[in-house]
Amino acid sequence: MAEIPPYSPSPAAYVYAEVADHLALRIQAGRQAAPPAGALPPGARLAGERELAEEYGIAIGTARRATQELRERGLVRTLPGKGTFVVQQ
Repeated sequence: MAEIPPYSPSPAAYVYAEVADHLALRIQAGRQAAPPAGALPPGARLAGERELAEEYGIAIGTARRATQELRERGLVRTLPGKGTFVVQQ
């Protein structure tokens, strides 16, 4: 993967799922030997819900649901008071 495509929402899908898919793509790219800009390597701290909401132009609740989706997929782990981090696979 040379670079990460920009986030482009579809009107026929849930926004939280599309944001989670885009973040998962960034996490996958971060596992490469030479990750592209914007990639999230293992151990990287995910932006907070407010920052994700601002970055993706979504509501904070939607960012929270996208983060929950990533946790359910086993891609991130949230440590209360510390943040959400990309896990090693």
